[in-house]
Amino acid sequence: MDTTRNTALEAWMDEHGHSANSLAQALNSALERLTGRVGRFDGRTVRDWRSGRVRCPNAATRRALEDVTGLPPADPGFVPRGRAPSTAAPQEDPMQRRTIVAGGIAAAVAAATPGTASPRRIGMSDVDRIQKRFAEIVASDHRHGGQLGIEQRAAALADAALNLQNAGIATQRVRSSLYGAAASFRSSAMWAAIDGRRYNDAIGHMREAQALAELSGDQTIKFRIWSHAGTLFRHMGRPADAFAANNVARNLHITRRDPLFGSLGMARQMAIEGIAQDRSGLRRTFDQAQDAMHRADPAACRPVWLRAFYDQAELHSLALSAHLSLGDYPAAEYHAHRCLAALRPHMRRSKAIATSRLAHAQLAQGDADAATHTAMSVPFDAATQHDRVSRMLQEFGAALRATAPGSSSTHTWTEHTAAWRATT
Repeated sequence: MDTTRNTALEAWMDEHGHSANSLAQALNSALERLTGRVGRFDGRTVRDWRSGRVRCPNAATRRALEDVTGLPPADPGFVPRGRAPSTAAPQEDPMQRRTIVAGGIAAAVAAATPGTASPRRIGMSDVDRIQKRFAEIVASDHRHGGQLGIEQRAAALADAALNLQNAGIATQRVRSSLYGAAASFRSSAMWAAIDGRRYNDAIGHMREAQALAELSGDQTIKFRIWSHAGTLFRHMGRPADAFAANNVARNLHITRRDPLFGSLGMARQMAIEGIAQDRSGLRRTFDQAQDAMHRADPAACRPVWLRAFYDQAELHSLALSAHLSLGDYPAAEYHAHRCLAALRPHMRRSKAIATSRLAHAQLAQGDADAATHTAMSVPFDAATQHDRVSRMLQEFGAALRATAPGSSSTHTWTEHTAAWRATT
């Protein structure tokens, strides 16, 4: 019996990041989708193919393999019974391989470049390269936040991820990953627009992101988009819509599988309760969010966007926002100090926002001097270039002039902001 290793299958599995077990699971899903029968493949089955002990699976298995790999069986090294191995190019016309992308987002045709034997194969290495750009977008957001340039770069990268669908043939796993990448970038564009108070633009990004997330099937990015939608409606002063959107995120099964997602969902609900003037549930919601955070496994594998920002500092930041909305200024000040003490160094945007909110809480308690000193500590670039921070500081100045007209604090603040205007 010929037991020459199936090096073509091994190479395909390496390129697409599949272990024997993960390929078996993908084939089971494909077989059920194609025939209605639950597949019984396991890691041993795939290892038999890879070792060459099984050279040609049955017809139903070959259909499942073609569905998963996007290739005719000969390409990943499977030889039809009674036929010698061949190095000839597959007979299938690659022009017939088409992928119709739902939702009106993109219509992608996997076609060969003229003059080539076959279309390019898109693999997980392509996905990995574009995902690295997502980490850059997340980092830019935490340094600067709300900038139109961040929104535009994120939207362009979403389009680039979709354009990869046009570049060649790919497995369903790769295509789902590309949709997930596109949804991630579009959700970052949405967040930058929210942070920059460009709410109509944020709604447009939200709708595209939601459709892409459905195509990807990725629960983590669905959570991010619906959770952002709750924040969007909260900033727009629409608490009923904010609760509804945030509840979609909180009801995804990812929140039961990973308590950290559940914690973030509860923390953002707490901020919505603040603008809804719901005092009764605020403390309980904070405690639930805190408890879920404590139960979360710190070593669990999580998406970069969640690891980059959600921690104890962000929980206190959302509590600060909630108590400030309620007019509970002592509690707001408490959470502001806890937030600022816990913030990681790269969270420059979050620090500027928390500091501005702290100034409001101190002023509302009658301490104009401390409030002015706090407000003046906001960095120049955040105070002048971040729309949300700029607006909060403008409102602080108006409140300071109303509550302490003619005071030394008001005079100091006026001179401070005049220096800002002179350099912008």
